[in-house]
Amino acid sequence: MRSSHLVRPTLALLLAAGLSTLATPTGTAQAATGTATSASTTDSPITVISTEELAPGVTYGSFQVTTPRGVTVGYLLTADLRKNKVSLDLLHPDSIAQREVVSAMTNAQGAIAGVNGDFFNISETHAGVAPTGSASGPEIADGEELKFAVPNAQRFGPGLAPGTSTRDVFGVGVNGKARVDTLTLAGEVRSAKGTIPLGGLNQYALPVGGVGVFTSAWGTASRVRSTCGSDTSRNDPCSTHTYEVTVRDGVVTSVSPTPGAGAIPDDTQVLVGREGGADALDDLVVGDRVRVDEKLVSVGKPKLTFAVGGAPILRDGQPLAGLDTKTAAVRSAAGVSPDGTTVYLVALAGRAPASAGFTIAELADLMRAFGADAAVNLDGGGSTTVAVREPGQAAATARNNPSDGAERAVANGIGIFVGRH
Repeated sequence: MRSSHLVRPTLALLLAAGLSTLATPTGTAQAATGTATSASTTDSPITVISTEELAPGVTYGSFQVTTPRGVTVGYLLTADLRKNKVSLDLLHPDSIAQREVVSAMTNAQGAIAGVNGDFFNISETHAGVAPTGSASGPEIADGEELKFAVPNAQRFGPGLAPGTSTRDVFGVGVNGKARVDTLTLAGEVRSAKGTIPLGGLNQYALPVGGVGVFTSAWGTASRVRSTCGSDTSRNDPCSTHTYEVTVRDGVVTSVSPTPGAGAIPDDTQVLVGREGGADALDDLVVGDRVRVDEKLVSVGKPKLTFAVGGAPILRDGQPLAGLDTKTAAVRSAAGVSPDGTTVYLVALAGRAPASAGFTIAELADLMRAFGADAAVNLDGGGSTTVAVREPGQAAATARNNPSDGAERAVANGIGIFVGRH
């Protein structure tokens, strides 16, 4: 049974204060003695193992929860975005279709700490098609819109809660406040021969009948994967009805019946179409003048300067309906306080004996207990990683003993920065 009367901010505040035990009767909180109730589905107490301040406004600590399956150890990062120069941004490799370990991305970009991000194209069932390593959901880094979302059925990871989609993100707006939001892609290809709507931006899977644009941010990976699978099954065959158009400085320079690979210059865009989208692109010939416009539009306001894909699990302080209550696993999550100013990043320990794991429903309750009003489930299992650079250390290192025995290279992550802007 979930605890519905929890004073939500208590656990994170106690963790930041360095208090060691969190366990009181349901519905009470005792900040003076350092105790509070977990809102987990098991109603088990959360015990703080360690806590420290990484910088003003940024804390890091570990905790444990005893579940019916055994003990689970977890790690919590908190970031107060009201503090001077504390911010979040996307951790990412040099290219979208590329992977890197969280600690390396954290260090390369100068973050003080980070966790892994979205689910990604790590495996492939289509013969002769290599995994792209790119994320399922949208990406915005330092205000630059890098990619959009694949169709829901093409996503990797556990099932989505009803009413959610691959277009959902965890992000921060230009006002410096974090939120869970939903993005749409507004774009088109215009020429003297007509207008073609865009259904994709640098993503490993296009909707059936759609057209997508690939930019230099994509990298060198093959674009064939974008025409594989369908809107109802990730494993459906690759389309045999495709077309690719290369546009340089607004002029079509080449066309091909099949998607290609290789680096895309900064002044070049590559359009890929499947089925009806291929037919639309087939009207274009070398020498045609073409204008390609695309932008990501959020449901909420103001505009997002950072976004990473994530599956919503908590909204308005309540777990979403339909969350899995049976499958326990190593998981990661990102949450935000009701006012958008405090961010909670959680990663569970990846190896026994501290890896009993949480169900997604338990994860939602945990995030609520820490003070989150909205939260998303991030990639888990071997991808779950928390990297931290403590005061006096030259580099961030992974702290949660990832399940694979070493850090897994992932598509992206969430970084906490101090003094970046």
